[in-house]
Amino acid sequence: MEKVEYEWVKQTRQILLEQCRELNKDDFTKEFAFGFQSIRNSLVHVAGCYHAWLGSFVLSETSSPLITKEIINNMQVDDIQRYFQEADRYVEKVLEQFTDKFDELIEKELAWRVNSGIVRKTPRQLLIHSITHHLYHYLII
Repeated sequence: MEKVEYEWVKQTRQILLEQCRELNKDDFTKEFAFGFQSIRNSLVHVAGCYHAWLGSFVLSETSSPLITKEIINNMQVDDIQRYFQEADRYVEKVLEQFTDKFDELIEKELAWRVNSGIVRKTPRQLLIHSITHHLYHYLII
């Protein structure tokens, strides 16, 4: 994974966020019977994956990477865009700091899940997971 490929991910996300800006609030927050209930909640969930796996697990920059439901319920598209921008900074740091260690295992418990047990993943696995998770959810939005 190179920075240029991640720029493509960011471009597709920007298109989706721009489309979301045109939705009325009821459509943006309308709950469905599957997935994460609404477009808003799905977007926050996708960004949260980057925060958890890259920001917390790989970089150890946060021990509470996920946003509470109370905060999510008040988020607008601009708030979600800022949450993604923070996620983008995590991606940039992983690409810079782990260039020579992209395939070295990191072994530790998940800071955001009590008694998770030891998880063994490489920065490459978690970056690819975050991106494929991101694009998967775009298919169901």
